[in-house]
Amino acid sequence: MPHTPEIKTMKPITFLFHRAETTVAELINFIPVGQQLFKEAVEKKLFITGPIHWHYIGFDGDEKKPFTLEISLPVGEVLSDYDGNFHFKRTDDFKSVCLTHEGRWDEIPKSYGTIMQFMEANHLTPAGITREVYVNADFNNQEANVTQIQIGIH
Repeated sequence: MPHTPEIKTMKPITFLFHRAETTVAELINFIPVGQQLFKEAVEKKLFITGPIHWHYIGFDGDEKKPFTLEISLPVGEVLSDYDGNFHFKRTDDFKSVCLTHEGRWDEIPKSYGTIMQFMEANHLTPAGITREVYVNADFNNQEANVTQIQIGIH
């Protein structure tokens, strides 16, 4: 089922997250971080309020150039006395062009292309932050993957 990009403003979210400088080639190494975030949230008795997000900060399409990756788990609150391996943040409103990608991640560049065409046609300027929200991540049957792409705009 084809999806059409749309402009949305996501409301603020509180995240427990891990931050790293990386490149596209190294992304596979970060897959276990999601489970570590869930484990930490459960151990700290935090309410988990949504699926894992990967936030790409400063990625400009150059696969060899380093950028900041934040793997983020939505949670119900910030623990003020937290002293662990991760960090907390509360985001502001996030205005973005959104598109739901269904299927294999190796086909996700097509969905990004659709968003970029929409942004160009509507004279939208990227803000330098992209979110991928993993609504369903099926490592055994990638056709069942559902990923919401959110490209931040000004």
